[in-house]
Amino acid sequence: MKWITAFLALLPFAATAQTVEQKLETLQKEVDSLKSEVQRRQEAPTQSDTSLFGYGEFNYNRYRDADRTTKADLRRFVLGISHRFSDRLTFKSELEFEHGVVSKDDEGEAELEQAYLNYAFSEGLNVKGGLFLIPLGILNETHEPPTYYGVERNEIETRIIPTTWRELGLGVHGLLAQSLRYDVGVTTGFNSGKLDEHDTGIRSAHQEGSNADAHDLSVYAALNYVAPGLLVGGGYFTGNTGQNGQANPMLKGVAARLKLWDLHAKYSIAGFDLQALYASGTLGDADKINAAILANSATPFAAPKAFKGWYTQAAYHLYRHGDLDFAPFVRYERYEITQEEDPANGLFQDPNNFERVTTVGFNLRIHPQVVVKSDVQTYHTDKNKSRFNIGLGYMF
Repeated sequence: MKWITAFLALLPFAATAQTVEQKLETLQKEVDSLKSEVQRRQEAPTQSDTSLFGYGEFNYNRYRDADRTTKADLRRFVLGISHRFSDRLTFKSELEFEHGVVSKDDEGEAELEQAYLNYAFSEGLNVKGGLFLIPLGILNETHEPPTYYGVERNEIETRIIPTTWRELGLGVHGLLAQSLRYDVGVTTGFNSGKLDEHDTGIRSAHQEGSNADAHDLSVYAALNYVAPGLLVGGGYFTGNTGQNGQANPMLKGVAARLKLWDLHAKYSIAGFDLQALYASGTLGDADKINAAILANSATPFAAPKAFKGWYTQAAYHLYRHGDLDFAPFVRYERYEITQEEDPANGLFQDPNNFERVTTVGFNLRIHPQVVVKSDVQTYHTDKNKSRFNIGLGYMF
């Protein structure tokens, strides 16, 4: 009977031990389940891994010359989608509609502005591939309306640096040291056989990643020092543009090498925003490009052989209260596009390609991402371009 009594006395302790083991097992299962969920979330994207962004602007231009048509224009409407596959691999894209185009007969275009993948090995080493913006100048990579002064984009980063400028290619970028960023790569380039404008430098030979002739590739490099309130840097782009005559047989075997570079700086201090940029480029074999244009164009023109320009700009935040930010500004620009003259064939330099532009106006931010703009632009050579502008821009 004694052993029965002892057995009965131990039963509560056995039951307690069993309950503890069961609890530990249950807790372990919950921990394993949580680990699995964390791993699943890390490996599989969630809804927040995909984001939508965009920007747009509406502009009104009234020219001083009564013979020029006053225009109101939905200049740009851009939607972007970015996606994070993992902490290292991301995707970014932008689709742009210009001039409110709604049919194939409208003046305007729909275009893919960016579509590229980026893999981050580290903060100092990123590799990108696809259609991306070339890092020359200030405006080309940062061109949302609330980020720059003036209703219209400045002339230097439109005619000399062909903003918005993108290429198909492969690039490497990252931090070299604290605040010092680099970006280098190999991309498609221009095709001088497609030149059809004489007053925008190399811009009209831009292929925009659309069935781009790629016999001749290009290389680029950029270096920028970025700190709070300060940006100082520059970039270089070069490559042959003859493309072995793929767009114009007369350019077969012609190099037509493009060299384009810039230096730029931005500085914000005590309510002032100061900015300056210089850009310069050359196009080789301009005489051979002339011959190709003469043979294939109904309205031939002298090809550009050199182009350069600079601007300085100053703005002051006169009034800030809550979301309101009123900043008057002034900008002075000067550009030169030198053409390869051929008097025997009637190809001459256009004097309007040597221009000076003064812009005076203001930006009024009614929200950090929404801006109302107005300015007056005075063109000193081609006075017919002088105009009054009003603009409304946003980004999100």
